[in-house]
Amino acid sequence: MKLNWGTGIVIAFGLFMTFILFFVFKVQSNSKYDNELVTENYYQQELKVQGNIDRASNANALVNKVTIDKVSEGIQITFPKDFDYTAITGKVSLYRPSNQKLDAEMEISLSSSNLLIPKSNLVGGLWDITIEWEYKGVPYRNKQSIYY
Repeated sequence: MKLNWGTGIVIAFGLFMTFILFFVFKVQSNSKYDNELVTENYYQQELKVQGNIDRASNANALVNKVTIDKVSEGIQITFPKDFDYTAITGKVSLYRPSNQKLDAEMEISLSSSNLLIPKSNLVGGLWDITIEWEYKGVPYRNKQSIYY
C-alpha cells in the first residue's frame, strides 16, 4: 500500500487531535488539577457589590484606619484606638488564591484593639484578607493582600 501526501496529512491531523484530546481528558479527570470557580457562590457575592463599595467608603473615611501587619507571631489587625473595641463585631475572611481548601473565616472577638491571627493557622504564601466589621451600626470593610 502506497501513502500519498493527502493521506499522510489526514493521519497527522488525526494523531494530533487524539494527542490534544488525551491531555484535555487527563486534566479534566485528575483531581490534582483544580478547575473550580474562584468562589462557590460567585453570583450571590456579585449581588453584594454596592454594599461592599459603601462599606469600603465608610472605612476609607475613618481618620484612624484599620491596619493589617505581618508580625513574628502571625498577622495582626489593629482597629482604630478611638473606638470602643468591645462594640466592634464582624468577621475576618482569609482567602488563599492558590488553594480553596486553606480559606478560613473567623468571628471578631477582641480583648484589645488588636486581633492576632496566629502563624500556626497560616501557610506561607499570598493571602487576601477581608475584614467586614461594624461599629455602632455603621458597617465597614477593609481588604488587603499580604504575603506571609
